[in-house]
Amino acid sequence: MPETNTPAGIFEELAAMYSDREISDVQIRSGGLIYVHTNRGLEIAESSGIQPPEAVSQMAEALFTSQTAEVWDGLGTANTAEKMWELVKERRVIDMSCEAGVLGSPVRMRVQIHLSEHGLGITCRWLRAKITQLESLGIDPLIADSLRELIQRRFGLGLITGPTGSGKSTTLAALLDWVRRNFQKHIVTIEDPIEYRYGSTMEDPNQPGQQIYCPSLVTQQEVGRHTQSYQSGLKEVLRKAPHVILIGEIRDRQTMETCIEAAQTGHFVLSTLHTRGAVKTFDRILEFFPKEQHVSILHRLGETMTFVLSQGLLTGFTRRVLVTEYLQNTSEPVSAGIRAYDGSATSLADALRSKGNLRWDQSLMELYREGLIPENVFNANLMG
Repeated sequence: MPETNTPAGIFEELAAMYSDREISDVQIRSGGLIYVHTNRGLEIAESSGIQPPEAVSQMAEALFTSQTAEVWDGLGTANTAEKMWELVKERRVIDMSCEAGVLGSPVRMRVQIHLSEHGLGITCRWLRAKITQLESLGIDPLIADSLRELIQRRFGLGLITGPTGSGKSTTLAALLDWVRRNFQKHIVTIEDPIEYRYGSTMEDPNQPGQQIYCPSLVTQQEVGRHTQSYQSGLKEVLRKAPHVILIGEIRDRQTMETCIEAAQTGHFVLSTLHTRGAVKTFDRILEFFPKEQHVSILHRLGETMTFVLSQGLLTGFTRRVLVTEYLQNTSEPVSAGIRAYDGSATSLADALRSKGNLRWDQSLMELYREGLIPENVFNANLMG
């Protein structure tokens, strides 16, 4: 039985405590109670008690040193407690991924070790052990079919957008997992950090229970461990002969520019942005560039942008539910709307009403009519 002041002990205790609902994030703070994000919202794990600073430090060290050993650990770069404190002193924050045992099974986690007014803190995102199919995530079956169809194109740019914790990574993983099991593609991911892992084998669709090799090859790279930055990783990735490229997040102009260039040169690029709404995504992209480049960027996006799926997770009566907005660039009116977009044009908003697309408020209304969300959540999330 793991000690309760170790990550395994704490996580086992929380998993048992919240066995009737799904945990997504765990917040641990020096001198504070543990807070847990579940499908019922943010809850306080009062029975776990106040976490002493020394216990939080020990948990952070244990998580940091549990990261997968690298091939160059023998060169003196092993994940040690001393190295963690050096990074905390230098960067003030550490983003990483690791695994921890919970109730006898490994749980993959995205972890941030950080400083605040209260001292050291840890935020753990619990990732699903098994990659879920698109429909099981709550995505409309017609949109799921559209995503699968569009990602088969030889080149293009597809964006999944939404705030932190809206399930963007989970949706991307479901889409990539479908590709790797059904097509002969080389998929390269550049992530910070690596979240979901894609194995080289899969269950034989003709012989359940039997494993066969996947037709696709997946190469996963983590920023800071396998490549210096998103920008350097993107430049290096083109020499790996990829068909599909996943960039974990677009954070700056250079990464956005390189993503568009990669799409224009015959690759299918997937990435994420922190925007709410498919149309508003174009505002965010334009913010990366000076105004004199907006016309050029919009013309390039009109050629390369394949889809924008914007999503959010809302707290319903019994569980979190997914609300989405979807815009597919499969017709001339949509392409023309992208090229002519100036932040106030209605052409893209009108395009959302055409067949195959979905407006945010329409998706929200469907959740409300089905009795999945209360009226106050419905009103608070209307786009207008």
